[in-house]
Amino acid sequence: MRSFILFTVFLSGCMVGPDYRRPEIEAPASWRVDKAEAGEISNLAWWQQFQDPVLARLVGQALENNKDLEIATANVDQAFAQYGITRAAQWPQVDAGASASRQRLSETAGPVPPPAGRQVVKDFDASLSASFEIDVWGRLRRASESARASLLASEEGRRTVLMTLVSTVASAYIQLRALDRQLDIAQRTSQSLGEAARLQRLRFNEGAVPESDYRQAESQYQTAAAQVPELERQVARQENFISVLLGRNPGPIARGREIEALLFPAVPDGLPASLLERRPDIRQAEQNLIAANADIGVAKAAYFPRISLTAALGFESAALSDLSKHTSRVGAIGAGVTLPIFNAGRIRNQVAQTEAFQREALSNYEKSILVGFQEVEDALIDRTKFSQAREVQARNVAALQRFRDLAALRYKEGATIYLEVANAEQSLFNAQLAYVSTQSQLFQSYANLYKAMGGGWVAQVEGLAAK
Repeated sequence: MRSFILFTVFLSGCMVGPDYRRPEIEAPASWRVDKAEAGEISNLAWWQQFQDPVLARLVGQALENNKDLEIATANVDQAFAQYGITRAAQWPQVDAGASASRQRLSETAGPVPPPAGRQVVKDFDASLSASFEIDVWGRLRRASESARASLLASEEGRRTVLMTLVSTVASAYIQLRALDRQLDIAQRTSQSLGEAARLQRLRFNEGAVPESDYRQAESQYQTAAAQVPELERQVARQENFISVLLGRNPGPIARGREIEALLFPAVPDGLPASLLERRPDIRQAEQNLIAANADIGVAKAAYFPRISLTAALGFESAALSDLSKHTSRVGAIGAGVTLPIFNAGRIRNQVAQTEAFQREALSNYEKSILVGFQEVEDALIDRTKFSQAREVQARNVAALQRFRDLAALRYKEGATIYLEVANAEQSLFNAQLAYVSTQSQLFQSYANLYKAMGGGWVAQVEGLAAK
């Protein structure tokens, strides 16, 4: 028996199935924008760089109460428990048992009736039993490897939720402040145009201007006024959206800085190669690949014998008072081997299934990296182009403000018709709304950039969430 145990322990160094090797990924030599713009994100809580304390408080509330994050945390706890369950199978299983029974035998049943006075049989026993599967082919170790990778994948999944949550809260708050600004523009414009329409009506009633001027001014006012309830609707919906992110019922959201007063986060220079490696979604995809790779070994191990050792030690007697006596001892030790002979291709198909899962996980891993490259490219391009568009639109707003003032002056002097003034007002109104929209998209591109690059700030966010 000793030689058998030493032999099986020697064999336990073997593990069937492929060992994991990280796939080779072809990274882009450079981003489509200047290298200086493809920067490494510093380990900072980047949303604080907007310099808005209200936004920082909203992020903190989301980290404490967001339901998606709570679900992801529960998934991690489940995976940790499953890892413990799987790993426990590698160790001996020891159980204790005790029983007592009293049986009365029939005096008339059977070919030989029990002797007189022996119709009642009592039995007492107490024992310890142990079983242990010798992991000769690495089935249990591969299963533990898979469970550990699944645990790490769930943790990276939680970090993905966390990273997405922070970026979504920041983007949603920026969008809310943009809608607030657009609503303010619409209210001010409609108020101004309403006063102009009132004056044009008075002048029309006095016969000083034609009806077309009055109707044009009235139409202009109604167009601007119609934007107010629409923007109020969007503001309310945005507040409800942020409320759900914060894990509370829909309702009002506190405000901080105006969108014009927000500062742009810094994007320091660095190498892009190391950035995507810390994206939690890519790490999660790789851990899923590791788990799928280990599952192949678990499936292939089913082809080989399963060797188990069993042992039992205890006491048994007909009288409780004799249970602890030396003569009541019982014991057993044994070994068993199970080898599949015929299973109609079940094992072969299980191996084929796990290999297909591994190929799927590999494709998902490679896709996650490609998507990561794309998201970084998109965010960098958005940051550059929205910045350029914002500068152009700022100049356009300034030009239209001057044009509106000149048109109003020309109309007052009788050098033009009111239609020119109306067109100038409408063009300025649209340009102001477009400028705020582009400004919002520019700020959001920074949030998307930090998310796409998966900066080391995730560790700091976890610290905030734990407080």
